Amino acid sequence: MPGKALLPLGDQPLFMQMVKRVQAANNCGTIIVATTTHSADDEIVSICQKNNIFCFRGHETDLLDRHYKAAVKFNAAIVVKIPSDCPLIDPKIIDEVISFFISNQSQFDFVSNLHPASWPDGNDVEVMTFKTLEKAWKNATKSLEREHTTPYLWDNPSKFKIGNVEWKTKKDYSMSHRFTIDYPEDYLFIKAVFDELYPVNPLFDCDQIVTLLESREDIFNLNQRYAGVNWYRHHTNELNTISLSQTKII
Repeated sequence: MPGKALLPLGDQPLFMQMVKRVQAANNCGTIIVATTTHSADDEIVSICQKNNIFCFRGHETDLLDRHYKAAVKFNAAIVVKIPSDCPLIDPKIIDEVISFFISNQSQFDFVSNLHPASWPDGNDVEVMTFKTLEKAWKNATKSLEREHTTPYLWDNPSKFKIGNVEWKTKKDYSMSHRFTIDYPEDYLFIKAVFDELYPVNPLFDCDQIVTLLESREDIFNLNQRYAGVNWYRHHTNELNTISLSQTKII
């Protein structure tokens, strides 16, 4: 869905509403919007400059290279990766994953809430030391490892100490609830949720979204055909730690 980061959401571009939610996390640290050098992303850079948000421009398809070089430029000791297609991300989930990593730094090189996932899709948080990211940057060779930044890490548990933070409800909504944006139906869903909850609480959380969807089947169904669809579906024969049950093919 080209241009999705700039789609209107409330009175801001979609990615700016996401930046505001990330800023609300207590452990947010230095926020960097890591975009591409393509002219199509000039507007993203301009918006960041107007709002005093750090921006880094790098490789269009090698996101591992882009994220690594952004970390180098900003002298990061710990790197948190949150994909820009998660505009409804819950700041409390960001804090939970980062806090777990900080509390257990001696035990883990990499911590996420994705392997295996349990939260609704669109609450993705991955945390790693800079040295761990650097190892991936130096050693990852597969196209999928370069494009998606972290697969080399979590798909090699014998080389890295991997931690995972599960949803404390003990439920798994990763294949049934979709809060991310890749298709026009996703945008309709995100806009509907935003328009319902933002006026009451601009920092509405994951629980409030789930509660809304329990009473509004019309909103829940807007992008249901894509629930469980993710990039894994193209690479199940290449990934060591992902099974067909963790993706949906339509």
